[in-house]
Amino acid sequence: MKAMVTTQYGPPDVLQLREIAIPTPAQNEVLIKLYASSVNPLDGFLIRGPLFFVPMIGRLLKPKHKIAGADMAGRVESVGRDVTQFRPGDEVFGASYGGFAEYACAVENSLARKPANLSFAEAAAVPVAAITALQGLRDKGEIQRGQKVLIDGASGGVGTFAIQIAKSFGAEVTAVCSPRNVDIARSIGADHVIDYTREDFTHNGLRYDLIFGANVHHSIFDYRRALSRKGIFVVAGGSMMRLLQAVLLVPLLSWIGSRKTRFFIAKMNTTDLAILKDLLEVGKTVPVIDRRYPLGEVSEALRYREEGHAQGKIVITINHSHDV
Repeated sequence: MKAMVTTQYGPPDVLQLREIAIPTPAQNEVLIKLYASSVNPLDGFLIRGPLFFVPMIGRLLKPKHKIAGADMAGRVESVGRDVTQFRPGDEVFGASYGGFAEYACAVENSLARKPANLSFAEAAAVPVAAITALQGLRDKGEIQRGQKVLIDGASGGVGTFAIQIAKSFGAEVTAVCSPRNVDIARSIGADHVIDYTREDFTHNGLRYDLIFGANVHHSIFDYRRALSRKGIFVVAGGSMMRLLQAVLLVPLLSWIGSRKTRFFIAKMNTTDLAILKDLLEVGKTVPVIDRRYPLGEVSEALRYREEGHAQGKIVITINHSHDV
């Protein structure tokens, strides 16, 4: 099979399209013939390595995961003997490691049946971003109907799902994004849109019950100032500096006052994927796709994502030229 292999840690250019063996599923795994994947910040971290901030040293390490690509959508090719939920021929979506390839293995509890109304490309745009939005809003943000919810970084992959999922919970949603993304935010359900080049929501005097930081740009203290008295700020993504600040300060800040700050890492599971499947099939949530790249151009897709201007998700399409 063809796969984009990480031969050494470094920038996206280290990826090489190679012919390698098709993997064999373990007892609890499913082998998937992939038709699409998508790009996430996690992929960039896996490719650059744990010491990305010291490239000369980091490149001396051996990549743990030689094939990046968490998101995946395709058809089940074969299953391990302990798998009970899927059989060959089932169309599935979910997340694991190895999505930038023609075939990949994934444990069955990280997959669900693909929404019937979505193409493989559309389904591949969903798992990591939408699960992050769902778990951040529901589990960490404790979202409730009628709450005032603000989504910062509303035009990216996680942000576009967060707007729609928050609306499905009955919240009044304010989206924060650049001027070029205002129309997109409104089209997917945002009640209010703040152009961050014109207005700083952390200083406008408005208060929110829940702030979801899909792409955190301000300090934690700025976000807390924009919360209502018992509001919750959830950190889901942002620059390494902002994420490090969250990791260091969240435990301390959670003990101070009634406002809460929470940082989390999403966990893939079949139950939440099934919830998203239902939302997608009834049209309450739709994936927003900016660009599509073929498998051999994953490096270009990663570079485009790192520029920070993507509107929604960047999808990798996988063409099996030998298919009849």
